[in-house]
Amino acid sequence: MREFSFEEVEAATGGFAAKNLVGKGSHGNVYVARLVCGCGDGGGGGGRVRKKKVVVVAVKRASHALGEAKLANEIAVLAAAGEVAGVVNLVGVAAGRREGERMLVMEYMADGSLHDLLHRPTTARQPPPPWPRRVEIALDVAEAVRALHGGEPRVIHRDVKSANILLGRDGRARLADFSLAVKVPAAPGGGGATAAAAGPAPAGTIGYLDPCYTEPGRLGPESDVFSFGVVLLELVSGRKVMDVSASPSSIVAWAVPLVAAGMAREVLDGRLPAPRRAREERAVARVLAVAARCVSEAVERRPAMSDVVAELHAALESAGWPHRPRRRDAHGLAGALYRRVVSWGASRLHVRRRRVRTSKIECTEHSGSEGSGAQAQPDHPEAN
Repeated sequence: MREFSFEEVEAATGGFAAKNLVGKGSHGNVYVARLVCGCGDGGGGGGRVRKKKVVVVAVKRASHALGEAKLANEIAVLAAAGEVAGVVNLVGVAAGRREGERMLVMEYMADGSLHDLLHRPTTARQPPPPWPRRVEIALDVAEAVRALHGGEPRVIHRDVKSANILLGRDGRARLADFSLAVKVPAAPGGGGATAAAAGPAPAGTIGYLDPCYTEPGRLGPESDVFSFGVVLLELVSGRKVMDVSASPSSIVAWAVPLVAAGMAREVLDGRLPAPRRAREERAVARVLAVAARCVSEAVERRPAMSDVVAELHAALESAGWPHRPRRRDAHGLAGALYRRVVSWGASRLHVRRRRVRTSKIECTEHSGSEGSGAQAQPDHPEAN
């Protein structure tokens, strides 16, 4: 995590110019910035000259004291969690103009948020996302939440929603905005909820907030599972989570009874043709069944995120829809061993070396969640 000076960030954002404002929320603003960073040439030391590279990032700056506290919490949680696949990367922090003020520097995701993708006006150039894309987005986010819940420390996001799911140029979805996230110990005996009665007051976004999360001691992974289940319903239906013009206004109260009655087709997004093949229809129905379990009123009936990931994987495979592995997976131990073997074979056995195609990744957060979206917007009515 790199430390940037206020002067660096100020210059990179054009003096925090309005034209570079890409997100505006209740706690602060987000600006797109172009920072010059030193990049290594492969390591090895020996006094090698570091190359300079201009990178596009998003800078989150608090607008008041409460926003500064939320931002400090976000920095602390992201730094403690480390690099997690499916979570927007923390590039670094920057000193603010006021004493003690900090700014967050993170990946810029220029493709906006899932909320934008689902609820923007449909045109010939911007059609609604197809079914395979929706399930793949769901799987990306499920894997990220699973990693957070299984990490050390365990992280509960507390604000999983479509506005906080950002889309990269690589086509992958990432979870963002950790301003409400908390690090919690596991309850004795491996239970879900934290054993500590003391903790932050319940918080989240109306429509996504777990109705069972009514006091600090009841916070656990199940709260994120509920919120993720709401996102699944939103993905499949294309309906807003809270729609005051509909009855019932809550997506959960509307969709779950239909799924339970075997009327899953009534929940599908009407802007898309129904799945053509029977196996595709069964796959979407499987996703809806998982969503219904996630939003169960009985906490003990909700699945763990590992089970959710398994079900979504199975839905993709059963429908015959491909799932692209994450690019960063190639940088793990298996990827390193693979590259070593190929290198050795090429030099000793004159085997033609296989090429691995890589792509540049640029990232952004959604404006309604104080992220780095493509356009500045006022606070979303669903936000806290």
